[in-house]
Amino acid sequence: MSITNSLHSNPSNLQVLYEDNHLIVVNKRVGDIVQGDKTGDDPLSEVVKQYLKEKYNKPGNVYLGVVHRLDRPTSGIVLFAKTSKALPRLNKMFAEGETKKVYWAVVKNAPPQESGTLVHWLVRNPKQNKSYAHEKEVPNSKKAELDYKIIKKLDNYFLLEIDLKTGRHHQIRAQLAAIGCTIKGDLKYGADRSNKDGGIHLHARSLVIVHPVQKEPMSFLAPPPEDPVWSACASE
Repeated sequence: MSITNSLHSNPSNLQVLYEDNHLIVVNKRVGDIVQGDKTGDDPLSEVVKQYLKEKYNKPGNVYLGVVHRLDRPTSGIVLFAKTSKALPRLNKMFAEGETKKVYWAVVKNAPPQESGTLVHWLVRNPKQNKSYAHEKEVPNSKKAELDYKIIKKLDNYFLLEIDLKTGRHHQIRAQLAAIGCTIKGDLKYGADRSNKDGGIHLHARSLVIVHPVQKEPMSFLAPPPEDPVWSACASE
């Protein structure tokens, strides 16, 4: 398995973790949107396209396929397809749960156990852009499952590592809030105050996939944003 966590910087402040002919993996910053929405703000997909256009001096349009998304206030790994050959294979991998996605979340309250599995039924409210977690199946709900464990105790917070089993709307945010462990800065799910940058302390830490063309297992690791709390989490 190849593990990549090298960081390349460029004029657009895009953090490229890995790139080959078929893939590009970037470390999304808090506040970036992955794909265009009603805000009209420049999405990360367009920033990556521009990066590729400039790097390879490409005339015309640059192909880039959006494989998955992260919430705007969340940071971490986002994978894009650079070829039409790679995109459907990656889409299938993500849809069928053949990837391993690990997140870090900073919470104020400790979960009931040091580690465990959370299973809820989530109902999405599009008007509020929010998901509600239920203990049992209810109409229009989707099953959500994750494993968590406490990996560090800070002075005022706990760092959880989360192994995501399903990919539902706001899943980690809603499920942690349901057990009284709202993520730091997440006002929408019950945090008592916001973070200065408007983000939340949820970070897509690592991703494991099988390369869509070469069929080799690949693992990517993204350093968390630079702030005092994340720095304390990342320190030995």
